Amino acid sequence: MVGKMTESMKGLRRTHRCGELSAANIGQTVTVMGWVQKQRNKGGIVFLDLRDRAGILQVIFEESECGAENFEKAGRLRSEFVAAIVGTVAKRQGAVNENLATGEIEVRAEQLRILSESETPPFPVEADSRTKEELRLKYRYLDLRRPDIQKNLILRSRITAAIRAFMTGEGFLEIETPILCKSTPEGARDYLVPSRVHPGNFYALPQSPQLFKQLLMCSGYDRYFQIAKCFRDEDLRADRQPEFTQLDMEMSFVDQEDVMDATERMVRSVCEEAVGLSVELPLKRMTWQEAMDRFGSDKPDTRFGMELVDVSETVAGCGFGVFTSAIENGGSVRGINVKGQAQMPRKKIDALVEFAKGYGAKGLAYLCVMPDGTYKSSFAKFMEEQQLRALAEAMEGRPGDLLLFAADSRKIVWAVLGALRCELAKQLGLIEAGKFNFLWVTQFPLLEFSEEENRYVAMHHPFTMPQEEDLPLLDTDPGRVRAKAYDIVLNGVELGGGSVRIFQNDVQEKMFEALGFTREQAYERFGFLLNAFKYGVPPHAGLAIGLDRFVMLLTGAENIREVIAFPKVKDASCLMSNAPDRVEDGQLEELCIQLALPQPEE
Repeated sequence: MVGKMTESMKGLRRTHRCGELSAANIGQTVTVMGWVQKQRNKGGIVFLDLRDRAGILQVIFEESECGAENFEKAGRLRSEFVAAIVGTVAKRQGAVNENLATGEIEVRAEQLRILSESETPPFPVEADSRTKEELRLKYRYLDLRRPDIQKNLILRSRITAAIRAFMTGEGFLEIETPILCKSTPEGARDYLVPSRVHPGNFYALPQSPQLFKQLLMCSGYDRYFQIAKCFRDEDLRADRQPEFTQLDMEMSFVDQEDVMDATERMVRSVCEEAVGLSVELPLKRMTWQEAMDRFGSDKPDTRFGMELVDVSETVAGCGFGVFTSAIENGGSVRGINVKGQAQMPRKKIDALVEFAKGYGAKGLAYLCVMPDGTYKSSFAKFMEEQQLRALAEAMEGRPGDLLLFAADSRKIVWAVLGALRCELAKQLGLIEAGKFNFLWVTQFPLLEFSEEENRYVAMHHPFTMPQEEDLPLLDTDPGRVRAKAYDIVLNGVELGGGSVRIFQNDVQEKMFEALGFTREQAYERFGFLLNAFKYGVPPHAGLAIGLDRFVMLLTGAENIREVIAFPKVKDASCLMSNAPDRVEDGQLEELCIQLALPQPEE
């Protein structure tokens, strides 16, 4: 039975964490406490690796030093037992362990207390675990003991502390905004919370503190920030969770340059303080249009080349119908140059074609410039030799290069080649380890047309200010209006985004008209904000940075779950606590809720 041999601390006080001891402590009597990583009984001597969040420490038990009772107890220790040990720090008698921060020393034990016993864990608690993630997440409280996970969460804490220190030093006030809010369905799906005292009515969990932080600007708080918990009921992926944390900020009497400057300096300060990373300012910038044309993405990874090249003019009128029909239908033909891969096996090229289809492509055309200068192509029979040569020259193709092409609408071509260049960079090892490329992307489209809703929707949100010179286009050509919006990107991941906000009533009304809202609909959804705007609102702008993503990128973790203490899996469930789960009928009755569950198909 677990716990039958355990003892209390009986007045013992820990003097050091395991990983904090060093050669400077040799000769000192210390008290350490932690979990047993490993025990090795060599007969007359017991070796023990004791672990806590600071690291691992070797402890030596010899009966002549610790007494028969303590030596006997040391022999009973097993993995994940919790122990308190009093002993003297000594120079390690064996070879120095270069893999441990405490590798020069050991503790010669004098006293041992077993504070807690443990059943055999379902997997080894160790760094770089090969255990399946599903099992680790089911026993997340054990997984969180692993040194690499602890390192990530400790760094997350340091990053959060560095953010708070910078923001308060810049005159920002940390103010909390509500978690139970009004649902304003314009964007991702809300998580809804039923109200007991208002039957049939629901709160929504906030997708962001957007409206409240704008209200704080109306209220004169000037500079606001918050480490905010947010919720979105959307499909999960490696860098997305249903509940997430963001650094949220808003500033009054500013334009986008002020927000971008404060953000850049915050990023530099946090990176230097938390991970010792030097960030050169100002960060590079490119417009949304340039990012899409060069990289096929509004969050471009600039750590490697392989940029998109528009060859529509070069292939216009050629004999290859796939190219010409795309151009005639208002689309484009673009390609990427995969240097030195002309002799890539056909099987791998076919796999790339299937990859491209996953992003909407009907196929993928290729042209190999062979080492001897000849051409091998999937469309060679439709084009003359000189046309192939002109196409290769337009792509700066040299002997040994593989040229890949997509032909379709601009949106599909961007998506296909943008994803393909990143996939190939991973496969070919083109991304330099430890490289951090920050970038601003600016001048996003204000609106994008939704085929599903048959109307324009806001690319960011309905309160984003248009570029002043584009305001007349709201009435005539809304799709061409550019926004005063800006995203900060790190290594091909959107780190955060923000915008200058609309603060004039006439501009806000035009925006709602472009979105297809009547005045009544606008007030029904956002009335409390629009009413506040009647009482004097300052020009304001802001930004939010995904804290989870920021930590993931700085730690080099491959998945956002590695930097969140208790994450969800792809179907938004928690394998450890079994949430979400059914509730008792009485709870539903109290909330006036009846379930109409879909019937399983026969």
